[in-house]
Amino acid sequence: MTTMTAQDSAPGARQGHAGSEVRRHELAAFLRSRRERIAPEQVGLARGRRRRTPGLRREEVAQLSAVGVTWYTWLEQARDIQVSVQVLDALARALLLDPSERAHLFQLAGAVDPTPATVCPAITPALRALLEQFEPYPACVQNSRYDILAHNRTYGLLLCDLDAVPPEDRNCMILSFTHEPWRSSIVHLEETQRLMAARFRASMAGHLGEPGWKMLLKRLRTQSPDFGAVWERHEVLAHRGKRKEFLNRYVGRLRLDHTDLWLGPEAGPRMVTYAPADEDSRERLERLHAIALEREAAPSG
Repeated sequence: MTTMTAQDSAPGARQGHAGSEVRRHELAAFLRSRRERIAPEQVGLARGRRRRTPGLRREEVAQLSAVGVTWYTWLEQARDIQVSVQVLDALARALLLDPSERAHLFQLAGAVDPTPATVCPAITPALRALLEQFEPYPACVQNSRYDILAHNRTYGLLLCDLDAVPPEDRNCMILSFTHEPWRSSIVHLEETQRLMAARFRASMAGHLGEPGWKMLLKRLRTQSPDFGAVWERHEVLAHRGKRKEFLNRYVGRLRLDHTDLWLGPEAGPRMVTYAPADEDSRERLERLHAIALEREAAPSG
């Protein structure tokens, strides 16, 4: 007979056990639903004449994921078994999960996705249209690692010619510490670098084991002594709006009020906007937008 300890009978323990059981059943149902929607032909398997199962069979998913059939069956039966991130990654690929479905899989399994955290809610046509609606004011979409995932034309000329920067380098931390045109456009560079490093450290606390974050940190420490010095201060700071000053090479000094518009329930993906703090800055942003339109209309080559 199993003996229940006082700790096991505590309300917190019971709630934790119940929550874990609910998650296992949700995970089992999710896996079944994803398996049943995939035609064998989508993953290079022959359908055969005697197939009755909608979609893939359990043994086919197990084969595609390189896991045992019994183990995968237990997973769909919501049994209390451990699942590694490597297996979850293999299941996500075998079941052709999109980014949202993959994130849901890892969340249900109570695991951290080991892939780089570069994905945010899809940059849809509607979101791009919203960026354009902010013009002549600068706006962009960033993820929690400061990767610039989309931007409007005014933002593209705010600190440098962003379209000329390779996509893999379009990260505000990289640009602020290593890209001279970007750095020279920030009036209070040292203060900005310190605040950004403090926000980056605060954000990274939730992503310490993720390769993408570790690679970005290693690159910053390798390429920028300034970053290394600031990083060793171990300062942390939450995101908040702030007045910023830029020295734009086309229109001169700009005083702008920065605001983050969050795209999800957590402090991660966000739309970053800049509104003019005075009339001179408003007029200069309008001129900068006009220059961006002219450059876009100019024939290439």
